[in-house]
Amino acid sequence: MTSTAAVSAGPVTAPPRLPSLTGLRWIAALLVFGFHAGTMRIIAEPDYKAVVDALFTLGLSGVQFFFILSGFVLVWSARVGDSRRTFWRRRFAKIYPNHLVLWAATLVVAAWFADPVLPAAALENLVLLQAWDPRPGWFYSLNTVSWSLSCEFFFYLCLPLALPLLRRARPKLLWALVVALPLLILALWPAQELVPEVSRWWFTQIFPPVRSLEFWLGAVAAELMRRGLWRGPGLAVASGIFLVTWVVAAQWIRAELWTTLLAVAYLLVIAAAADADVRGRRSPWRSRPLVWLGEVSFAFYLVHVLVMTSVLRWSGDWGTGFTGWRGPAVVLGFLLVNLVLAGLLHRFVETPMMRRLAPRRPARPAPVPRQRTAGSQAAGNDDARDAQAGATGPADEVGQARGRATYVDSR
Repeated sequence: MTSTAAVSAGPVTAPPRLPSLTGLRWIAALLVFGFHAGTMRIIAEPDYKAVVDALFTLGLSGVQFFFILSGFVLVWSARVGDSRRTFWRRRFAKIYPNHLVLWAATLVVAAWFADPVLPAAALENLVLLQAWDPRPGWFYSLNTVSWSLSCEFFFYLCLPLALPLLRRARPKLLWALVVALPLLILALWPAQELVPEVSRWWFTQIFPPVRSLEFWLGAVAAELMRRGLWRGPGLAVASGIFLVTWVVAAQWIRAELWTTLLAVAYLLVIAAAADADVRGRRSPWRSRPLVWLGEVSFAFYLVHVLVMTSVLRWSGDWGTGFTGWRGPAVVLGFLLVNLVLAGLLHRFVETPMMRRLAPRRPARPAPVPRQRTAGSQAAGNDDARDAQAGATGPADEVGQARGRATYVDSR
């Protein structure tokens, strides 16, 4: 079991960077991509399709990872003195420009294929309110994956209001929430019986207050880690727990249970990876390639479904699949094309618009010295290793980590 080094009684104004969480974002994006590649039936060969289904059958839960990660990183990186308006402006600058580009691109594609578009649905999608609409098809309007941004906007609106309460909460309450939130996720399945059958998928998978349970799970864990109170397995053990949970859930566990089990497994991996970064311990997730992939994962997530469905429709292969080796080759081709487009979107839209629209961070004060506890003494020279690892500043800001620029944020 590991714990973060205890911090001084004052607030932490410059928390260490968490590049491992950026790398893990790519794994979550890849899970979602694999799930959609399977549901689009791109691979017709039964043997190849069986492999994809086995690997990515639970890939939809990658969104669950993003929500937990979002709560964790935003609470971890929150600075004392940031106003609500500053926080909301920074979050808007992060996700809305990419959304606007994909919203417009989806309308162009719809016009190309002569698809009917309801103006009310397009407007609802533009202002990111579609996740609140239970009507079938409306919450998946236009660029279907943008429903998750609608949820994220709700989380962002709530966090500055709840953060003061979180900061003042007693440790016992925080631990009680870590236990209670997964149980509430589990309770959603019997609770859906109270909802009309046509709206049950929306209620359990889309409705923002329901999906916020995952966000708050990450937020509470981050507050515990921020105070040096988190207790959880190290990265190797947490990764092993996740792999076992994934295999067991995919093979033998009903959906009512695997959502809860995976929420816990994701949280353990996120917290363990963050702890490794804080302590400067080895982590495979902060390598340069993975960090870059994590940086473009938000753009990749937004473009991948639109690109794949458009190409398949244009080629006439929608729903029929590709036989033999061509199926896996097409999936790999989609992966590479989406990566290129995501890199361009990140480079020419996301990054410059963040610089233009987001308020500047105030000058970073000198790091607050950490007080060692008996538990943190066993870690040896943790503070020195943190400095060597480039753990010098908060998330959501471009800086140095292991000698290169890194970008860590909620998405």
